[in-house]
Amino acid sequence: MEEQGRANREHPLSVHGIRNATTVWWNQSTPALYEHAVRREEGFLAHLGPLVAVTGQYTGRAPNDRFIVKEPSTEGQIWWGKVNRPIEPEVYDTLRARVLSYLQRRELFVQDCFSGADPDHRVPLRVVNENAWHNLFARNMFIQVHDQEALSTHCPEYTILHAPGLTVEGEASGVNSEAFVAVHLGRKEVIIGGTQYAGEIKKY
Repeated sequence: MEEQGRANREHPLSVHGIRNATTVWWNQSTPALYEHAVRREEGFLAHLGPLVAVTGQYTGRAPNDRFIVKEPSTEGQIWWGKVNRPIEPEVYDTLRARVLSYLQRRELFVQDCFSGADPDHRVPLRVVNENAWHNLFARNMFIQVHDQEALSTHCPEYTILHAPGLTVEGEASGVNSEAFVAVHLGRKEVIIGGTQYAGEIKKY
C-alpha cells in the first residue's frame, strides 16, 4: 500500500478494517484535492474556480435510506420513528463488511479533522472516501487540524466510511434501496454506500 501525505502512524486505516488499498492520500490540501478530482475526472472547474461534480440519481438527502443501529448502549436515548429508523446490528455488520470489501484495491482519500470549533468540546473524527471531491467536501465541512505534527497522532473518535460506488440489494440487504447511510452510535461509526450526494461546496 502506497501512502501519500501526512499519514497517521498511531491510527492507520487497518484499525478500521481497511486493508490492501492501492494508494492512500492522507490529509491532502484543498488545491491538491482539486487536482486529484480533475485528474480522476470526478468533476470540472467552472468559471472563477468552483469544482462541479455530478451526484448521479440522488440529488438530495434520502431520509428513507438513513438508519441508526438499534443496540443496547444507545437504543433508550433515541426517538425512534420515521426520522430515526432502526436497523439490527446484524444488518449493519453485513453492510459494513460489504463496504470494507469494496474499499480494497482502491485509491482512497483520508481527512483527519474535528467536528465542533470549541477545543473543549470538539470531537476528533476521520473521513475515508473513494473520491477526492467527497474528501474535499469533508475538508470544507469539518474543522481542519492545522498543526501538521498533530496529524500524525490524531486519534479519531468517530469514523465515516464512504463508498458511493457500492450498491446493495435493497430489502434483501435489510435496507430500502441500493443506497444507505447507517449510523452505529455504539461504535461511533457511519457507513455510507450507493449515493454520490454530498451537498454543495461553496468557494468564497
